[in-house]
Amino acid sequence: MKEFLETIARGLVEHPEAVRVQEVPAKNGSVLQLTVSPEDRGKLIGRQGRTARALRTLLRACALRSGKRLSFEIVTDRND
Repeated sequence: MKEFLETIARGLVEHPEAVRVQEVPAKNGSVLQLTVSPEDRGKLIGRQGRTARALRTLLRACALRSGKRLSFEIVTDRND
């Protein structure tokens, strides 16, 4: 699922080289932290959060198929 999120995110942003996904264990499953450049954060969130909501829906569906609980966060890359 890490690769799935990374592939989708790279297609949506202007700086695909800055996209990184890190899986962090959480109490109720895992959290995928999606790191992007500051200019691309709005593109991944989308108008009124629609793009982020759609990504969460896709990831949740994939995770349920494999019997896991999963969520994700969009994090801005501070190195830019």
